[in-house]
Amino acid sequence: MFAKRFAHLTSVHPCYGDKAHFTYARIHLPVAPRCNIQCNYCIRSINKCEYRPGVASRLLAVEDAVKRVEQAVKLYKNKLKVVGIAGPGEPLANEATFQLLKQINEKFPNLIKCIATNGLLLPDKASLLADLGVKAVTVTVNAIDEHVGAMIYEWVFHRGRILRGVDGAKVLIENQLKGIEEAYRVGLVVRVNFVLIPSINDKEVTKVAKEAASRGAVMMNIIPLIPLHKFKDLRPPTCEELRKARDEAEKYIPQFRLCKQCRADACGIPAFEKAPMLSIGKRLHG
Repeated sequence: MFAKRFAHLTSVHPCYGDKAHFTYARIHLPVAPRCNIQCNYCIRSINKCEYRPGVASRLLAVEDAVKRVEQAVKLYKNKLKVVGIAGPGEPLANEATFQLLKQINEKFPNLIKCIATNGLLLPDKASLLADLGVKAVTVTVNAIDEHVGAMIYEWVFHRGRILRGVDGAKVLIENQLKGIEEAYRVGLVVRVNFVLIPSINDKEVTKVAKEAASRGAVMMNIIPLIPLHKFKDLRPPTCEELRKARDEAEKYIPQFRLCKQCRADACGIPAFEKAPMLSIGKRLHG
């Protein structure tokens, strides 16, 4: 039901549609350095070497980010469909995100505006995002059980307080689920990301799939752990474990299986990016 409602968008969004992944370009604009949670698998970084979320070659001021979009439009023309903000921190915890969205919506109304978020602030910001022209939002939800979440999140900063353990995980998960509902209510297309961490949250896959689908998400994207930070000694899932998790979750919600786990400054047609910082990203972001 939800998927049919948003088919017009998912068919051209390269991070939502299989065919679009090979056909259309997207650009991520790194204007959001601050984050309001600390995941045990995440290290934000400014560098040109790593190809993963949370990394950009440099941060952009709002005005410079608008210029990057202008350059990408000239290069890709009608192939560029999506402008996204995915970090390197939490977009909704950075005022520059909203300033940039306003300008992008005014200058490029035909481009799909997209946000990737941890969901903590989504219940409060979903309506504003819709007003600023955002059409798609990806929410990373790694657990429904707050005790599992407590193993994944080191701390959560919410309403002026640092919350740790089960307390922090509970607040985060509650807001993630409320945020998905609110985003759907205001007309946003919602995809849920899930970082598969063997021995930690592998029993949470179907729980997240069911909850996300029931609250309005149209798609789920299960991605493998990249061992970093406190989880640097954990192993990533095997291909078979990934396949099994996706197959099980697909009973409840459609699965996206082509994710590149790209940088916060990625630019181009995802399917054809074969190495870190290929020419277009390097030319546009330095």
